[in-house]
Amino acid sequence: MVEALRRHWHWLALALLIAAPPLLGRYATGLLSEILITGIFVLSLDLLIGFTGLISFGHALFFGLGAYSVVILTLHTGINVLWCIPLAIAISAGIGATVGALCTRAGGVTFLMLTMAFCQMFYALAVHWRSVTGGSDGLGGFDLPDIGPWSLNTPAVMYWFILPFFVLSYAMLTRLIASPLGAILIGIRQSETRMRAIGYPVQLYKITSFTIAAAFAGLSGALFAIFAGFISSDVLYWTRSGEALVMVVLGGIGTLSGPVLGAAIFLLAKNLVSSYTHHWLLVVGACFVASVLFRPRGLLGRRR
Repeated sequence: MVEALRRHWHWLALALLIAAPPLLGRYATGLLSEILITGIFVLSLDLLIGFTGLISFGHALFFGLGAYSVVILTLHTGINVLWCIPLAIAISAGIGATVGALCTRAGGVTFLMLTMAFCQMFYALAVHWRSVTGGSDGLGGFDLPDIGPWSLNTPAVMYWFILPFFVLSYAMLTRLIASPLGAILIGIRQSETRMRAIGYPVQLYKITSFTIAAAFAGLSGALFAIFAGFISSDVLYWTRSGEALVMVVLGGIGTLSGPVLGAAIFLLAKNLVSSYTHHWLLVVGACFVASVLFRPRGLLGRRR
């Protein structure tokens, strides 16, 4: 029985996710939607950190690009918000390829600081280009379309709209890691020098990984914009990258399912603790320190 559960836990988890909204209230359903959106974001970051060995501190750049792409295209061009999702993914992937081509020339701390610098550069652009981005006041007020007889303004419908994107993202990244491309990325993480000696174009594969991660982060940002109905420059600030990094480490680097678990724990703790005290970051930070000390590989790190 236990062995069967271990083998088929994905299907059990999917069944529980599908059946969740009728069992939960509006607030809990909305929180679960936010967890799924954040789950896509941390999955994309785990592809970089856990499987390619690229520690990025500017991943919020692509999350913000996806979010702003949806809102700006909807408000300024009148394109249906649902059609903006593939456009947001394409924009995030395109800029991700450009930024990746520049940043992957360096490594280690230099790479980390370069990604953070690009993120802060776009954050400054979002703050000061008020005519397009709304500045620090943000943008919002677009109408959500109906999907057949269902309205996206209903929390349960919004949740079921987001769920297929999360499931598809998880399945695609799982398949990618199991593919020859995934094996090459893992080889680069383990020994970049050895992969170069074998003859692999390491930088090209790094750019590929960076671009794929940017595309999924852009999808996450696009879904967040639709879910929140409002976006501000905060989505591009470096602290969002830091929070995602905490979630990945908390759940287990290089496990895919671990970062999603880390995102769920982080957001649940944030919402629970913040309802009692404004110093919720102190409590969550203490839990993170304890996790690093006693479970340095993360909650699911032993699966790696």
